Amino acid sequence: MTKKPTYEELEQRIKELENEAAKHRQAEEALHETEHKYQHLTESLLDIVYEFDREGKFTYVNEAGTHMFGYSKEEILHGLRVQDTMAEKDRDLSQRTIGEIFKGNTTAGERTFLRKDGRQFIGEIHSGPIYKGEEVVGVRGVLRDITASKQAEEALRESELKFRGLFDLSPQAIAVTEAETGILIDVNDAFCRLTKYNKEEVLGKTTTELGFYSKEDRNRFIGKLQPSGEIHGFEMDFKAKDGFILNSMMFARHIQLKGKIFIITAFLNMTERKRLEAQLQRAQKMEAIGTLAGGVAHDLNNILSGLVSYPDLLLMQLPEDSPLRKPIVTMQESGLRAAAIVQDLLTLARRGVPTMEVVDLNEIITEYLKSPECEKLRSFNPHVAIEPDLKGDLLNISGSRVHLAKTVMNLVSNAAEAMKEGGTISLSTENRYIDRPIRGSDQVEEGDYVILSVCDTGVGIPPEDIDRIFEPFYTKKKIGRSGTGLGMAVVWGTVKDHKGYIDVQSSEGKGTTFTLYFPATRQGRAKEKPLVSIEDYRGKGESILVVDDVREQRDIASTILSELGYSVSAVSSGEEAVEYLKDRSVDLLILDMIMYPGIDGLDTYREILELHPHQKAIIASGFSETKRVKEAQRLGAATYIKKPYTLEKIGLAVKGELEE
Repeated sequence: MTKKPTYEELEQRIKELENEAAKHRQAEEALHETEHKYQHLTESLLDIVYEFDREGKFTYVNEAGTHMFGYSKEEILHGLRVQDTMAEKDRDLSQRTIGEIFKGNTTAGERTFLRKDGRQFIGEIHSGPIYKGEEVVGVRGVLRDITASKQAEEALRESELKFRGLFDLSPQAIAVTEAETGILIDVNDAFCRLTKYNKEEVLGKTTTELGFYSKEDRNRFIGKLQPSGEIHGFEMDFKAKDGFILNSMMFARHIQLKGKIFIITAFLNMTERKRLEAQLQRAQKMEAIGTLAGGVAHDLNNILSGLVSYPDLLLMQLPEDSPLRKPIVTMQESGLRAAAIVQDLLTLARRGVPTMEVVDLNEIITEYLKSPECEKLRSFNPHVAIEPDLKGDLLNISGSRVHLAKTVMNLVSNAAEAMKEGGTISLSTENRYIDRPIRGSDQVEEGDYVILSVCDTGVGIPPEDIDRIFEPFYTKKKIGRSGTGLGMAVVWGTVKDHKGYIDVQSSEGKGTTFTLYFPATRQGRAKEKPLVSIEDYRGKGESILVVDDVREQRDIASTILSELGYSVSAVSSGEEAVEYLKDRSVDLLILDMIMYPGIDGLDTYREILELHPHQKAIIASGFSETKRVKEAQRLGAATYIKKPYTLEKIGLAVKGELEE
């Protein structure tokens, strides 16, 4: 028999049940409170919280979901499926992802969703399974609208692409460095071209490690940058990989990326500009000196004409055994030497090269090496050896034999001067096809060239002097003993007048090499003219009018022509010549090209042609052929002669023109 519980036992049991009920009510209240908090929390979230079942139908969505999708909560919870909110392109992927969740996996990713009005937004989702016991009965997840951030990322990406494109395509060298360390984190292609480094060689290193500039220079740069965070034009030198010093105008600015400060610097290469400025200054200086030299040479030519021309006339009148012949010849030779210096001045003035002829440079060099001038140089420098290496198949060039010979002489003389203790001068020639720039020349006409190299083993040229060696009177020689100071200026002028190029390479203590480039010609050389006697160019009383503004020049020309048997008249200006020929005619005009203060030879000839359309004329000048000389020749003045006059020169010119 079962023992009946006592009253006390029943009362105790009732109390236990009441306690259990109270605990259950407390648990239910706590659960309800938790559920309320959870619901309140999810409803207050800006992100969408959702749940859906196996059919994809939403079973829960918070308030954010209604705002995001544009549906009411009733519309969402009464039949709206997950697939209805997905953009078509992501539906298949979403279906596969849901399948993974019902297998017990969690997933995350980005999808494109549709609002009720058809607009799209990009969402970042994190989803996981809902269990009932051990069975997955649904999906719960969080969806965040990341459209704005994706658009910002895309805008940033586009901005970076644009910047990258501008960065890489910019013709200006650009570098990005860490402000604190100076480490290079990026450079563009222009920077690599400028500095001769590739990107791999510079990235991760500091500018001072690479030796771009000294630590002191960088500190100056940073000191200039720090106050405002910007620099607009800061000039500084830096060193390229090959050791070449570049001058740069720098523009820089602080930029902040991912919480760090960087410096973006653009380098405006001023090296070429400064070189061109220096080149322009030298050209202007040479032009100014040349203008002065040209004016002096013109006047000297007029003065020297008496010393060069009258001796011919005196010698014609003296017997062979006259004691006066020797001093007159000496006087004439002195005049010719002075005229040669005048020719140097004219070469310096770029006005002294006469009509070109086809010449063999080897022949000119060989003639110089056998000349009295070269023998004299050898005697003064007995410990200097001259070694020629002249290629036998050398092409011809179109040039002035006199000026080319003077160039060879000046280069050899200069080389000997550089070797007081003795040494070797090497002269070599060769043919070469040039299709790229030559050192010291920006542009070179492509084609065949004849190369002359003069190399010595002397003291070399200091770097500070190398850019000035072609300036007139810039010399380390003693003027009056070893030169006039015009030698290298004549070399420079001759090369330029021959449309050539010159390259100088020198090393102190080792020697110097001058390399001259002359355009080759395929034309054949003219046959040598046979010697002529004075009888071959005597006149027969033909009438000649000499037009010259300088009295001495008129007198010299008139005397020579009269001695040769011509009937000569002379006037002192173009205007007088025109007036003279209004009511008379002459067989030939000798026109000075430059006359002051009136009209020059060209304008004089033009006016005379209106009076006498077929008037024969010779143009004379102390300068070389100019555009105005060539224009006069085009009008009919067939011959051009260069002052100072000599008996043979003017005689042959006049005879040739009259017999045309």
